[in-house]
Amino acid sequence: MIQSRRAFMASATAIALAGYAQRAQAVENGFVDGISRSEVFGYGPLVKDPYGLMDLPEGFSYRVVSQVGETMSDGLLTPNNFDGMACFPLDEDRVILVRNHETKLHQPNASAWGANHRLAEGLKREQVYGVYTEDGGDRVRAIGGGTTTIVYNLKTGKTERTHLSLGGTAVNCAGGKTPWGSWLTCEESIAGPKDGIPQEHGWVFEVPANATGMVEPKPIKAMGRFKHEAACVDPSSGAVYMTEDVADGLFYRFLPNEKQDLHKGGRLQALAIKGQPSADTRNWDSVLWQKGQTLEVEWVDLDEVESPNGDLNKRGHAKGAALFARGEGIHWAEDHLYFACTSGGVGRMGQVMRYVPSPFEGRAEEASSPARLELFVETTDQAVMEYVDNITIAPNGHVIGCEDRAKGTNHIRGIMPNGRIYTLARNPQPHDDDEANNELAGVCFSPDGQTMFVNLYAPGTTLAITGPWDSFRV
Repeated sequence: MIQSRRAFMASATAIALAGYAQRAQAVENGFVDGISRSEVFGYGPLVKDPYGLMDLPEGFSYRVVSQVGETMSDGLLTPNNFDGMACFPLDEDRVILVRNHETKLHQPNASAWGANHRLAEGLKREQVYGVYTEDGGDRVRAIGGGTTTIVYNLKTGKTERTHLSLGGTAVNCAGGKTPWGSWLTCEESIAGPKDGIPQEHGWVFEVPANATGMVEPKPIKAMGRFKHEAACVDPSSGAVYMTEDVADGLFYRFLPNEKQDLHKGGRLQALAIKGQPSADTRNWDSVLWQKGQTLEVEWVDLDEVESPNGDLNKRGHAKGAALFARGEGIHWAEDHLYFACTSGGVGRMGQVMRYVPSPFEGRAEEASSPARLELFVETTDQAVMEYVDNITIAPNGHVIGCEDRAKGTNHIRGIMPNGRIYTLARNPQPHDDDEANNELAGVCFSPDGQTMFVNLYAPGTTLAITGPWDSFRV
């Protein structure tokens, strides 16, 4: 990316900046870049990308790692709808990316097998989870969602290998990285036989990062059947926390019987506000709490977690669980986690929660020292941040969030530990109709913290972004 000028917009008027003093004054008055506004300087104004893929601050650049429709190393095609993703170390120079594809149930021409399943010859039924039929039942087709795995060389900036690693799942939205080197990929669909699909969907699947081919598509049913969004693991307690992308969703905790083998079952619970059964954290019709406020929590045991009627959230709420507005991205920090509620808040522009576990998380003693939930951020200005979705934690401890606005321009935002927000990048591609989608997703960092990966949802593109990460300033 070549920079030809720096742009600064204030009160809808372009002002040419010259020198640090002017920039510092602009920050003090509210730093503005295009239609976005930063509360601190951050990495500075964004430079327009001549190629139209990603506008970045001065000194930052990107490489294209992968694109939709490319032929992968296994001969299959890169599926569409690039969504959640995680980065794993491979060796001194290389990393592994495991990436979700939010391919819908009936998108036969968007899957890894190409138009009309032309590349599916030799595909065995046990290699894919879900199937459907066409032409009156004469032709069997695999559901097109799943994951792809990429080997990327940080030193050379080259993609060395790509392959399909999970097939036959539906609407793989986000997920979570485990401490033992796997990716939990989540289905954001509870389709099933009532929708003409033989198998029920709405599960979590596990994909080892080091898998060199398609893994066994085995759902972890004890983790519940609902519109899963994302997951993260507390490395100390082994608890897995999960979000649900519906307007009246719950926040879930799975306590596994065995920490590193989730298939051995466990207990599924939903978060409740202590002393306020069935509380509504969304701040929609009535305001429960303010930004910065912290509430003590407890956990409600859930039953019939395989939920054949797809009503787990409604039954959990009736038992006292709190409501959350479209729970989406979630990520573990040093000793706590953050998760996003995309449409929460008085203005329905988004919330970010911070959850601090009990010292006795998941044990009977936690009642005496309960976990705490903080309303970390509640957006009230769409120029600062709106509809934050996938999130990660940067090496400096900042929350990095991808926007998923229904229409308009989407950004990557950074949130400092004190809650102040800045703009890190912008997707300049238009998003003015229902057919387009310029959502940003899958943000994650390489183990050395020097490369940030992110997905352009559609048309599917994965970027590797590098630059002067140590130049951040308030």
